[in-house]
Amino acid sequence: MRQPRQGLPDEQGQIAGAQSVTRALSLLPLLGRDPVRGAALGEIVEETGLSRPTARRLLLSLMHSGMVEQDPRTKAYMLGEETYVLGTLAAQRFGLLDVAHDAVARLAAETGDTAFLSVRRDAFSLCVHKEEGSFPIRVQALQVGFRHPLGVGAGSMSMLAALADDEVDEILDQNARLLREDYPRATEQSLREGVAQTRDRGWALNPGMVLTNSWAVGRALHLPDGRLAGALSIAAIDSRMTPDRQVDIANRLIAASAGVEHRLARLYARQNTRGPAPSNAPGHRQNV
Repeated sequence: MRQPRQGLPDEQGQIAGAQSVTRALSLLPLLGRDPVRGAALGEIVEETGLSRPTARRLLLSLMHSGMVEQDPRTKAYMLGEETYVLGTLAAQRFGLLDVAHDAVARLAAETGDTAFLSVRRDAFSLCVHKEEGSFPIRVQALQVGFRHPLGVGAGSMSMLAALADDEVDEILDQNARLLREDYPRATEQSLREGVAQTRDRGWALNPGMVLTNSWAVGRALHLPDGRLAGALSIAAIDSRMTPDRQVDIANRLIAASAGVEHRLARLYARQNTRGPAPSNAPGHRQNV
């Protein structure tokens, strides 16, 4: 008779434990889709296919570690303080916010309007930084932490247009229901037309998709290897977004994005010249 393989129960336990960690961590991007409101347990169950007891158990584990918090009033789950700490530490490595911060401030100062830095998160655009200009009337369609479906908004549209056609199709399909229910001005046809126009002229225009009197111009940012890094955008009330001014703002965004991409290239070059981390360095992964 074949003897049971020694250590098999331990290995099975390790695999099960790793799967639980993977499933728990997979909930974080879901909660990050709406960092202000969070997500109800029912939404999480529907989105992930997990049972309610399993989802609740994973959320409790994340709450214990500080990665997730629960709103005592709405009972919604949202990203916790520890995710902010870790994100701040990670930003020191990836550097987009640090690299682009001054450019966003200059754009706001030069134009008098509100400038933004956004990044892609799955099928959404997330605003990570905002600088207000001197013009007394300010737009409110986008705030730090707000997310919109990719294509809704100038920076968001510029990022959507920077993707391959098959990925554009996938994202529009994924967001179809949300667009119909919450963004009636952003039809699939209008977004596809916006992608074509953005690719043709090199910058995106948001003609009041979220708020009718809030217009914006956006430009995508790329990493040295060509991958999408994020987007810069400038928003103003519609009366300030004449065709001539749209072009002027676009030119400023093009110049600013070139500067940010140059700084990103230098940052990545410095990281590459450091060579691989020694086997005992923090973050080094050993094969097991």
